[in-house]
Amino acid sequence: MEQYFTKDYLGAPFELFGTAHLVALACVALVSILIIARRNAFTEQHRRVFRYALAATLVVVETSWHVWNYYTGQWTVQTMLPLHLCSALVWASAYMMVTRSYAVYEFAYFLGLAGALQALITPDAGIYGYPHFRFFQVILSHGSIFTAAIYMTFVEGYRPTWRSLGKVIVYGNLYALVVFGINLALGSNYLFIMRPPDTPSLIDILGPWPWYILVMQAIALVLFLLLYLPYALRDRRERALAA
Repeated sequence: MEQYFTKDYLGAPFELFGTAHLVALACVALVSILIIARRNAFTEQHRRVFRYALAATLVVVETSWHVWNYYTGQWTVQTMLPLHLCSALVWASAYMMVTRSYAVYEFAYFLGLAGALQALITPDAGIYGYPHFRFFQVILSHGSIFTAAIYMTFVEGYRPTWRSLGKVIVYGNLYALVVFGINLALGSNYLFIMRPPDTPSLIDILGPWPWYILVMQAIALVLFLLLYLPYALRDRRERALAA
């Protein structure tokens, strides 16, 4: 059992789009499909149980990640503060599931779906392949962020607006400026705005620093617009019918 939690893992390394990765992606997709398909079958009790269970999953998985890093001697303020996008979204999504906060949902919809999906497709698992703890942690963490946004949209009936999109863009950039200052103070690289990640990622093909930051923002805007497109088309159709 200890080998599945060790820092110096000697098992099979993580394989991008290998069998274990594809099965994990299929499980996340299946959960989302079931939530959407059975959205009308959720009673108020079912909703409460699901929300609290998912919130607990987010908290337990993220806490275990910190505990593991501490006991393997890897926890530092330069790497483990909850300032990366998905790290912050873990706690925000847990809060959203407990309180049904629409203010948090606006960010969880755009940043959670776009960010967590990218992290699921290209997870930062390093050398830790199935069945190491890190493999399960990275999939469960990002999969739960994605699932939380799907649940709030299709079961609770929340939806974003154009104002939501504007808030995500404005406050997202303000957050990045704050994190930039923290990075300067700590010598850290939260949000990867000081340099590309040390491990291979999609950022590697976006150009050198600082230009890849602008490319990332452009890609994020396109993804946000695509996520909002179904609502824009529905609103346009409803206006046309009402005219």
